[in-house]
Formats: sequence, structure tokens, C-alpha cells
Amino acid sequence: MSLTVIKPGLLDTIQDTGRFGFSSTGIAPGGAMDLYAARIANMLSGNCSREALLEIHFPGPQIFFEQNALISITGADFTPMLNDEALPLWKPVVVRKNSILHFNGLRNGARCYLAVHGGICIKKWLNSYSTNLKAGAGGLEGRKLEKDDELAFRESSIYFAGLLREGRDYQVLKWRVDADKTYQFPHEIYFTMGHEWKELTENSCHDLLQNNFIIHPFSDRMGYRLKGVPLQRSTDTELVSTGVSFGTMQLLPDGQLIVLMADHQTTGGYPRIGHVVNAHLPKLAQLRPSDTIQFKMVDMHTAEELLFSQQRELAILERACLDHLNELAC
Repeated sequence: MSLTVIKPGLLDTIQDTGRFGFSSTGIAPGGAMDLYAARIANMLSGNCSREALLEIHFPGPQIFFEQNALISITGADFTPMLNDEALPLWKPVVVRKNSILHFNGLRNGARCYLAVHGGICIKKWLNSYSTNLKAGAGGLEGRKLEKDDELAFRESSIYFAGLLREGRDYQVLKWRVDADKTYQFPHEIYFTMGHEWKELTENSCHDLLQNNFIIHPFSDRMGYRLKGVPLQRSTDTELVSTGVSFGTMQLLPDGQLIVLMADHQTTGGYPRIGHVVNAHLPKLAQLRPSDTIQFKMVDMHTAEELLFSQQRELAILERACLDHLNELAC
């Protein structure tokens, strides 16, 4: 059972929830940029939330399904089409073999996720399926997907053909996820105070909180460079390189900010002005170059409550999706 890339997209890679425990050797966790969307794509497809799946950027790929499959697409809306029919997002869908998935147009968001029931059959590298493009390892030979790449997925005990109506190329199943709450107010990003926040001048603290920042075109999975009012420190003391993480906001020598993303380096010597709260990383991951960001500072208690609420939601969703899938198996 497999799918084939008949036309590659801009940047299609195999990802999962990340590669942890190797930062001391210079290998960052990586993984999906929008972990919320990636985990839900797997849940809707009846997989473990840490299973391998595709992260897709626009323009998207064309994918040929050689077998009937249960899939789900979450995250950005690139107008997914199966043959000539539109597919819904955030829902499980059974697709008929010999069908072609393609993406007609960008509506919103920066990246979407395609999960297939059973998961993609590839070998792990350092306990993760994620593609590390800089190291050239993980995923499929450490690279983005190319024309004629064939990805096998595990066989299922569910007879998906029996769920397809005659004459239809796909069948939407009855459960879905409402992700509106996670992505509401998409340009408002919460952050907590960083270690060097107090080194900013009073005017710069005010400027960061009151002005919008624009994502620079030279932004990628390593970091979002921002354009805005230059910020200044009250000291020019050089810093020793220290550990950084997904969401760390660093102040560059020219006074501009960079927010580190999934493929960030493991250490950095620029001042750490703040850290984007984990619950808002999915929103941040779906912003595109030229989009604006309005930062809002919150305390650690608020950041923790937002994260705990999101994790509780995901735990409930995972249980509900498994129950629905078990009904199909019975």
C-alpha cells in the first residue's frame, strides 16, 4: 500500500513531533512547524499523534493513491482537491485507489499536514522520522520529496472500500475537529519575558508592545526575521552563547528581532528578549512572509494555563478519534 508523488510541491517533507535528547550534540528537535495541526491530522486518521506525516507548503504536490486509504488534511487551506472534487479540512476522508490529490489555490495559512492511516513506512533517525534538511538525515534520505518518490503506508484491518459509495472517489467520515479557537486572532502572539528583556531601553519595551512587526521574506523553518521599529539595549555587553528553543525571540545587532522556529540552532549568543508561549506556536507557524505580528506579554501562569488547556483538548480528541475508528473496525 503506497502513495506516489507525481509532481513535487515547493517544500514537501516527512515530519513528526520532533527529535529530542540530542541538542547537546548540536541536533535540534526539528519536527512539524505546527505541532497542533500535525498531531490532529494523525488523530483523525487513527494514528498515534507522533506518527510520520507530510508537511506541505504552497504550491503543493500532486499525489497518486495506489490503494484505498483513510487520510486527513489539517493546517493551512490550500484548496485540496481529489481528482476534481474539493476535500474538507480537519475531517477524516476515505479516498479511492487510483485517485490524485492536488492543491488548487492558497486561501490561508503557511503549511498543511497530510496524514495517512497506518503511517508512512520509513526508518527513524535518532528516534524520529522528521526530516533534518541541514543534516541531510531523517525523513526520506534527509531531503524534500521529489517526483516519483513512493511512500509506503502500513496495511489496515479496516475494509475502506466498503465505506465508499458507488461512483464516488471519496467519503467523508462523521467526526471532525473545530480548530477555530487555537487560531483565533492569528496576528496576536503572546510571549513571556526573556532573560535579557530588562536590558531593553524603556522606549524599546514600549515599541515592542505597541507596534506591529512584519515577517521578512527571508524567513524559513529555522527562524522568522521580523521588520519593525529598531529596538535598543541599555548595555552593549556581549553574551555567552546559551541554549535556545522553538519560539525564542532574539534581538539582532541591527535592532531587529528574529523568532526561532522548528529547525532553530541549539545555542545562540544574541539577547533573548522573550519566548513565544507554546500554545501560540501553531498560530505563529501558519503566518506567512509579509504578515504582521502584534506581540502581547503574559506571565508564566497564563502561558501554562493556555498550554494545559490545549493539551487537555488534544487528549480528549485523541480518545474520541480512537473510539470512532474502533466503531469502524467492529
